[in-house]
Amino acid sequence: MKYNTGNKREGDYDHLTVTEGSPLLEFLLANAKGSRTKIKATLQGRGVKVDGKCVTQFDYMLRPGMKVAVSKTKSNQQGFKSRYVNIVYEDRWIIVVEKNTGILSMAAGHSSLNVKSVLDDYFHKSRQRCRAHVVHRLDRDTSGLMVYAKDIDTEQILEHNWHDIVYDRRYVAVVSGEVAGDGGTVANWLKDNKAYVTYSSPVDNGGKYAVTHYHVLARTTDHSLVEFKLETGRKNQIRVHTADMGHPVCGDVKYGNGDDPLHRLCLHAYMLCFTHPVTGERMEFETPVPTAFRKMFK
Repeated sequence: MKYNTGNKREGDYDHLTVTEGSPLLEFLLANAKGSRTKIKATLQGRGVKVDGKCVTQFDYMLRPGMKVAVSKTKSNQQGFKSRYVNIVYEDRWIIVVEKNTGILSMAAGHSSLNVKSVLDDYFHKSRQRCRAHVVHRLDRDTSGLMVYAKDIDTEQILEHNWHDIVYDRRYVAVVSGEVAGDGGTVANWLKDNKAYVTYSSPVDNGGKYAVTHYHVLARTTDHSLVEFKLETGRKNQIRVHTADMGHPVCGDVKYGNGDDPLHRLCLHAYMLCFTHPVTGERMEFETPVPTAFRKMFK
């Protein structure tokens, strides 16, 4: 199933009354409008309320007299507001978010702003008995899509089978200078030095082998808009590989050349595709290229 993120208008609800006990999904399939796929997406997207409370469990048991409200827009996250995190998809096992620049994926030191704590607070306020479990990371200043597990079993499945489960991850970046050609591949070994700065080597230096494929989407004489597809997922991989190309990511204070047209790290994780760790369904998420990136190439 493919999900394109963006601002969804909060729509009206269809209201139903339960006449006999049954699991929620079974009730919805029998009484709600739409296909099985649409109904499941509405339920997973927090678009169903039972007696005013948002419910996502397929097997939630209904009793006669209960009131069920079904959103016509598939999504209902009215109670969640954050300038740093947007919930893209949620079910009982995972939650997919789009994070803004300037927030860590998980805590690093006391009182640091991070996505995990934002989600834990959301789960608490929405009375969900779960916590966000980190299975991968984005740098603080990289924006884009991430998936978190909602229980330890799902976390273990994702962590131990990550490279088999995730079948496509793509980023888009504004890089410094005009990249020659339409695309190519950068492959070498990456290793941290004593100052925790990642550096590359064309030969095995005891580090981890890293492969990045790239495709130029647009260019000017000063900058290029480039899509990156990761074959591996190493620390700072794209940032190091673009520096190797002689075209570092704009706004990168660690590996860049001082070119900072948008006053941010111009790197965005815009596509994340994986097989659901529990249901086996193919999940495809895509966000628009940030408007500020696109405006540089009009």
